[in-house]
Amino acid sequence: REISEDIVTSLLEDGSDPEILYEVEHHFVCEDFTKLDMRVGTILEAVKVAKTKKLLQLKVDVGIDVRTIVSGIAESFSPEDIIGQQVTVLTNLAPRKIRGVESQGMILMTDTPDGKLAFVEPEQKVSNGQQIS
Repeated sequence: REISEDIVTSLLEDGSDPEILYEVEHHFVCEDFTKLDMRVGTILEAVKVAKTKKLLQLKVDVGIDVRTIVSGIAESFSPEDIIGQQVTVLTNLAPRKIRGVESQGMILMTDTPDGKLAFVEPEQKVSNGQQIS
């Protein structure tokens, strides 16, 4: 598969590893992507999940409702620092109990070049519930 020189140059300039271009595990068709309901939300509350090191229980306003989402980000973010943070939420993921708490979505995250977690967020503030396409 051929990758444009501009893309590789851009990755090298911002410190990214160009090998990420080759790490795609599965291909899917566009119709599969349209099944995902991703929306912008704002974290309203965040608390540590008892007896865990990595989990935070979040209340996130996703525009259509306020959801409880359990996320493994506690080692990277303190609860008080993420209140008001806009995030991208996968809203049509089947609910799942995690440590006794029903999680009603997934917060999308990425890694920075130095290996820290970062929120996938809009470049500028947008309304909660704004769909990602």
